[in-house]
Amino acid sequence: MSRIERRFQALRASGRKALIPYVTAGDPHPDVTVRLMHDLVDAGADILELGVPFSDPIGDGPVIQLACERALKHGVGLRDVLRMVQTFREADQETPVVLMGYMNPIEVMGHAAFAAAAQEAGVDGVLTVDMPPEEMDDLSQQLADAGLDPIFLVAPTTGDARMRLICEHARGFIYYVSLKGVTGSATLDVDAVSARVDHLHAVTGVPVGVGFGIGTPEQAARMSRVADAVVVGSALVRQIEARAEEPEAAVRAVTEMLRSMREAMDAVQAQSA
Repeated sequence: MSRIERRFQALRASGRKALIPYVTAGDPHPDVTVRLMHDLVDAGADILELGVPFSDPIGDGPVIQLACERALKHGVGLRDVLRMVQTFREADQETPVVLMGYMNPIEVMGHAAFAAAAQEAGVDGVLTVDMPPEEMDDLSQQLADAGLDPIFLVAPTTGDARMRLICEHARGFIYYVSLKGVTGSATLDVDAVSARVDHLHAVTGVPVGVGFGIGTPEQAARMSRVADAVVVGSALVRQIEARAEEPEAAVRAVTEMLRSMREAMDAVQAQSA
């Protein structure tokens, strides 16, 4: 059983939902990323989603695009991100870490080399936005051999046949995109998301996390009523962007926002217990 599976099992046993923050590795500065990871855990994160900086993040909106640019200015690449995870593991052996990024850096490193390096660093899951399951046979096998969970996106426009294919390949959790568009979009229809999450639950036992468009404690709490996990990215990265020249202040702002979301989610779960 992977670390991600164990975490969801423990959350189910305690009647809680997972909170998964996304931050871009190296933003606002490489020196604070590992501490930010630890502070997010202290603030209530159950799983960490760590973005690998990339020059053309086509699935992300301007907020995360700019975060990648800030990290790339510091020269942060895939191997640096793996070293950050390895350093994080020196003090935390329990919190699952998912790398979120694009295929180009993995292709440059090589599938087998990447999977081995990720396993050694302590990575638990890999979400590659631009690698669909239909084209992922080799990488999927390398990840499986290394005990890493492949995380896939399901969109509002995904048809039933393809959704079932994704569910067959997915492990760890499925990332349901709550709206059409890129990360950081503003419109969120909780009723529509609830119907799609129920549909996913009907065809897979893999937990379903919902992200894109969740930016307030109220939204996180409402989404926790219908999903197994709530993924928050752009709202946190905006806090970093506003304080990019003050890394310490950025870390405090991000963790305070995440803590407020954790408290709101736990309050909803306590009411329904």
